[in-house]
Amino acid sequence: MADTAQTGAEHIRWNLADLHPDTKALDADLVEAETEAKAFADAYHGRIASLDAFELSTALETLSGLHDRVGKAYTYAYLNWSTATEDAGRGALLQRVREAYTRIGQHLIFFEVEWAGLEETAAESLLASADLVPYRHYLEVTFKARKYILSEPEEKVMAEKAVTGWSAWNRFFDETLGAARFTFRDESLPLQQVLSKLHESDRTVRKDAQESITEGLSELQRPLAYVFNTILADKASTDRLRGYEHWLDSRNESNEITRESVDALIESVTGRYDLVHRFYDMKRRLLGLDKMYDYDRYTPLGETQQFVTWNEARETVLDAYGDFLPEMGDIAGKFFEHKWIDAPPEAGKRGGAFSHGAVPSAHPYILLNYTGKVRDVQTLAHELGHGIHQYLSRDQGVFHADTPLTTAETASVFGEMLVFQRLLGQLETPADRLALLIEKIDDSMATVFRQVTMNRFEERIHTHRREKGELSVDDFGRHWMETQRPLYGDCVVLTDNYRRWWSYIPHFVHTPGYVYAYAFGEMLVLALYARYQAEGPAFADKYRDLLAAGGSDWPHELVGKLGIDLNDPGFWNQGLDAIGVLIEEAEELAGTIRPA
Repeated sequence: MADTAQTGAEHIRWNLADLHPDTKALDADLVEAETEAKAFADAYHGRIASLDAFELSTALETLSGLHDRVGKAYTYAYLNWSTATEDAGRGALLQRVREAYTRIGQHLIFFEVEWAGLEETAAESLLASADLVPYRHYLEVTFKARKYILSEPEEKVMAEKAVTGWSAWNRFFDETLGAARFTFRDESLPLQQVLSKLHESDRTVRKDAQESITEGLSELQRPLAYVFNTILADKASTDRLRGYEHWLDSRNESNEITRESVDALIESVTGRYDLVHRFYDMKRRLLGLDKMYDYDRYTPLGETQQFVTWNEARETVLDAYGDFLPEMGDIAGKFFEHKWIDAPPEAGKRGGAFSHGAVPSAHPYILLNYTGKVRDVQTLAHELGHGIHQYLSRDQGVFHADTPLTTAETASVFGEMLVFQRLLGQLETPADRLALLIEKIDDSMATVFRQVTMNRFEERIHTHRREKGELSVDDFGRHWMETQRPLYGDCVVLTDNYRRWWSYIPHFVHTPGYVYAYAFGEMLVLALYARYQAEGPAFADKYRDLLAAGGSDWPHELVGKLGIDLNDPGFWNQGLDAIGVLIEEAEELAGTIRPA
């Protein structure tokens, strides 16, 4: 395997100067922001109920500017820290900005509290005004959640304590895993680099990587279990204080989706584990294995073993976006041209990948850990999808630029599909097409089915913490294995080592309840891509408008403009059937290459 230093990505580092040229400028901006926040509170505190629509829109314009300013500072501090989580100076800066962010926010909390306290008829009258169109959906969502909003003093306490509560434990989790080293064949490596070896064709490499990860996680079980328990307890108390009845209700509210819709998604996916069993049984036979173990799941076939340089990945992804819609190709190009990407894996760097939307006055930034694998090309496509979405939606302003998590994965997964179809079309032999198709189905297995099993794990641990108290390491392992085994059935043997693997997954700590959004996004994209295939190029402009709308309306309203009914109970089954079609195509190709 080529060394990661040979990918060409080792010098692809982002430039954060577009946010702040240095920390001195950042500190000065925070001081000015706090002064402005105090002035805003002096002008409007206790008066929201008396404002007319024009006055309210004027207040919101000022408020949005404040959020943009403090958001820019927070983004700088977080991104600066995320590439060097072991650097004490960067950690201290992040903490200082978090505290300033919270302090400034204390002056602004009154706005949502007072808005949510309006009489319903008064709120509806204001929302009908043309003056509030740029802010309408934000105001709608906030007012709808009014029963969960506490009094102003209570909200201030909640915000203040979060800095030393769940937020601090998030940072500790990231720094703990960022500093951890895993011994792989006498070499000490960060977690992300060892995880990437699970995608190697050599089974001994995969097995050694699995054992290396397990050994490293075993040494961290006590502190990681304590972090998880603290996050679980913190969420339970917050839900209780706000009046949420179910552990997932607050996440569903922020995702602008009903519990019934989420339950329908979970039920549909867990009811089709047969697709998973069918796929892995086929893959096991293609690999010539008597038994497939957990460390075999991501084994590549044929063409997918190729090494992809950074320049090759860039060209592939830019061409895919540009062919779909030239404007998207141009936007994607900005990330490379203006240093909005940090690509190389490094010790102390946060693992995984993300696109941070920053604030409307700036632009998104993308973090990767690029190692030259085909899946890394898809990850680049995925994060650029987020980035394009975030770039286009900036015109919606602070309150509407972001989308609920349910639709936040749309652009990223659609971008993966564009690149996949492009790569598939370039391959001439059935063997090469099968290899890439297997890679794509592997992603669907992880994005839809595995994410739903992780939701089932979260359901278990949140319920356990609320009903029985703190979980032991063995409790976490038991819930993990009992929710994972049904997914794989008899087709994949989960070793006892796998019992520890719940502990490194950041979504459980950073964003409890998030994971089902991946399944939502994957199946929504399958429906959207079917529309694209039916409509051709005319679809591209409609899709672009969907992304540019950001979070300015309810998800079912925005997606409904493209002919997708998210409230249709059969919607999820259509997505699962589409995955079944991919498996059938792979089975047919496999039959032509290796007849039964």
